[in-house]
Amino acid sequence: MDPDSVRGAERVPHGGRDDPDLLEFSANTNPRTPPGTREVYAESFDPSRSYPDDDYPAFRRAAADFADCDPEAVVPTAGGLAALRLAFAVGVSPGDSVLVPYPSFGEYAREVRLQGGDPAFVPHDELLDADPAGHAAAVVCNPNNPTGDAYDADALREFAARCRDAGTLLVADEAFLGFTDRPSLAGRSGVVVARSLTKLFGLPGLRAGFAAATGELGADLATARRAWSLGTPAARVGAHCLCQSAFVAETRQRVRRERNRMADALRGEFGVHPSDAPFLLLDVGERDPAEIVASAREQGVALRDATTFRGLDSHVRVAVRTPDENDRLLEVLAGG
Repeated sequence: MDPDSVRGAERVPHGGRDDPDLLEFSANTNPRTPPGTREVYAESFDPSRSYPDDDYPAFRRAAADFADCDPEAVVPTAGGLAALRLAFAVGVSPGDSVLVPYPSFGEYAREVRLQGGDPAFVPHDELLDADPAGHAAAVVCNPNNPTGDAYDADALREFAARCRDAGTLLVADEAFLGFTDRPSLAGRSGVVVARSLTKLFGLPGLRAGFAAATGELGADLATARRAWSLGTPAARVGAHCLCQSAFVAETRQRVRRERNRMADALRGEFGVHPSDAPFLLLDVGERDPAEIVASAREQGVALRDATTFRGLDSHVRVAVRTPDENDRLLEVLAGG
């Protein structure tokens, strides 16, 4: 990390509230967790009195099965954002240019700047057509946050090949990929995949995730990873959750069904962006997004003001939750 760049950096706004009186639609986390998770967490207390096994064999096997890669490619991290920071730390030097999509997750540009790099912003839906030559790295968010659309798998693989040929690191944020049946880029040469347990498994406070990379790149990540990068509860709960295929399948079905239902109901009041993710981006037109967010909050519902994302000035983002909760959101948003 570049000390001079740190001094000029700022924090990035995020969704998510800790007010128990608010129905949370500003953060895109699963409202449900896999069966047995609480018990695994509780059983982690006594083992937590010793240091964890820094090799994390059970977690790495589960993560590899989940992402369809070799366990040797898995690098445990304290959440997906830690995986992103690790990728930029080994791949970006001061003065390097990095292709960054917009509108998209604001932490990409921040993390690039913390390393002394320069974000080269590209519209997210034009990124795969960009020339990676001359850039130290490129970032893809798949599905993209906050728009929700996923990249065509063949086009994404072709872009990964062009990045590899150009000597450009491809950083693929797959935080929401588990909500789809699309393949991961994990295990592809020249790619660092960042995954998280935050979204799909509804555990943002656990701080568990992983990076996946092969060859010299994977070795660099493994060397740079801090020791004991996962606490024992995170490692054990993570390994448990990553094996819950029935839960994942049920979640995908519920989110797809509810997302379609919500989109149909909201189109009369808002422009609804097509989505493959557990959220919808809504264009509010001439109305003030801040007023819509404030009005919803007064009625006990938290929305995300999406104008904090680069390139958006008339949008809010809403998560897809359970049917009853989604009904409440639709009631609050009725009439705009």
